[in-house]
Amino acid sequence: MKKNILIILTGGTISMKAKGSLGVVPSSELADVLREFPQLDSVANVEVMDYLNLPSPYITPEMMLELAKLIDLKIIDYDGVVITHGTDTLEETSFLCDLVLTTRKPVVFTAAMRSGSDIGLDGPRNIIGAVRVASHHDSADKGVLVVMNDEIHTARDVVKSDTGKVDAFRSIGYGHLGSVDPDAIVYHRAALYRENVWTDRLETRIDLIKAVAGMDGKFIRCSIDSGARAIVIEAFGRGNVPQNIIPNIEQALAANVLVVISSRTYTGRVLSEYGYPGGGKHLADLGCILAGDLKGVKVRLKLMALFGKYQDPDVVKRFFLQSRN
Repeated sequence: MKKNILIILTGGTISMKAKGSLGVVPSSELADVLREFPQLDSVANVEVMDYLNLPSPYITPEMMLELAKLIDLKIIDYDGVVITHGTDTLEETSFLCDLVLTTRKPVVFTAAMRSGSDIGLDGPRNIIGAVRVASHHDSADKGVLVVMNDEIHTARDVVKSDTGKVDAFRSIGYGHLGSVDPDAIVYHRAALYRENVWTDRLETRIDLIKAVAGMDGKFIRCSIDSGARAIVIEAFGRGNVPQNIIPNIEQALAANVLVVISSRTYTGRVLSEYGYPGGGKHLADLGCILAGDLKGVKVRLKLMALFGKYQDPDVVKRFFLQSRN
């Protein structure tokens, strides 16, 4: 029996076309195309909800949370939900949804690296693949999934690794969760690490700063002065920063601003290893939180959800320390 799947459109390249000298811009055609897309009929009973039509750089954390609330509400009447989204912030929206959604039914994000005007457009194939994954019995209780280029990824691990190639989305260091083959949906491994932060509000005063050689502390000072509740620093390697920003980190900690250290590298964990001033062990001894292998953009969203739920920085710190890997 065919499953009932809702496709929620939010915009992005998958909904865009080239328009003369304007370049590639949003188009309103995708909803009508999908409602008459014959290849979907053989996969599932599909309904289309034309929710948003925005380039994904315009998507805010507040919009992500509202989308998650919509998914939780709508999925009651369906076997699964597919969301089309722009690629630029897809890894962020899918991860926030993975944190806050309460449903155990399949929720699948997909997108396109090529617009509807390009030769060899990838959008239709990705949508069909996503609907197939959302319809598959093994896709339940796996958290939010991302389907791109015939691969299935977890929202936690997936990153956009290239600006334009159709295989841009990868789970670097772990490999994809499964494959969308012509004859079957095949899962290769389990998603062993998942967590939920069920909240109906976010605290958006969370800043992200990337460590670079020779940096000073002006961005940390700016975060403190502007009322940030937490600062995520994408540090070097195992979680190391330049020595001259230590006084600014200490200033943040003294002001009860959480400082969370992730790595700007593509794979691996930050670790309490190097004890020199600015090394990961030194930062942990000062009171900074080491974020495991979670990337900075996702650490920021996790902190938004945790502060939205608990408000108290001590509670947020305990939760974060308990849940990191």
